[in-house]
Amino acid sequence: MSEQAVPDPTESLLATRFRGYLPVVVDIECGGFNAATDAILEIAAVILGMDDNGQLNPEQTHFHRVVPFEGSNIEDAALKFTGIDPWHPLRIARQEKDVFQDLFKVIRQAMKQNGCKRAVIVAHNAHFDHGFINAATRRHDLKRNPFHPFSSFDTATLSGLAYGQTVLARACDAAGISFDGNEAHSAKYDAEKTAELFCGIVNRWQQLGGWPPAT
Repeated sequence: MSEQAVPDPTESLLATRFRGYLPVVVDIECGGFNAATDAILEIAAVILGMDDNGQLNPEQTHFHRVVPFEGSNIEDAALKFTGIDPWHPLRIARQEKDVFQDLFKVIRQAMKQNGCKRAVIVAHNAHFDHGFINAATRRHDLKRNPFHPFSSFDTATLSGLAYGQTVLARACDAAGISFDGNEAHSAKYDAEKTAELFCGIVNRWQQLGGWPPAT
C-alpha cells in the first residue's frame, strides 16, 4: 500500500489540506429559486483558518444586505420564509455589484495570505448558492471570481454521511452545535452555523486518523 504524501513544508497547512483551495463558507438569502431571475437579498461569507495542529476554525465573517438588482423577481413566499423585508426604510443595503466586488477582493486577499491558488465554496446545499454567485458574476461581468466555477463542498451531503442528517438545524443538533430556529434564514447566522458544522466534520475526520495527520 502506498504511503500518504508528505506535505510541502513551505506550504500552509490550509493550502495543503484542500489541494491549494481556500474553503469559504457561503450562505445566500434570495427572492426565489431561480438564480438568473431572482434577487439576492443577503449574502454572508465565512473565511476559515487552520491552526498549527491542523484544526480548522472560522476566522472572519463578512455579511452584506443586497439591493435587489433591477428587474429582479422576488416571490412573496420567499420573503415569508426568510422574514426579510427588502423595502424596510432602515435596511442598510448595498448594490449587488459593489457587494460582490468587495467580497471577491477580501477572499482573494485571504487566498494570498494562506498560499492558496483558488477558493472553493462550502455551503449547505451548495449547488443552490453556487448558482446565485455564478449568476451575479455573469450579470455584472465581474472579473477574477475567486471561486472554482463548479467544485464545492456540500455540508448537506457531508452531514448526511457524518450524522445521518441533511437539514442544517438537525445536522447541527446531531453534531452538538447550538441552533436557534428564530435566528435561522439570516445569511450571517446560517453561514456561521454551516461553518461550525463543516469545521467539526473536518476536524473529527482528522481525529479519526484522516488527513492531515494529528501532531
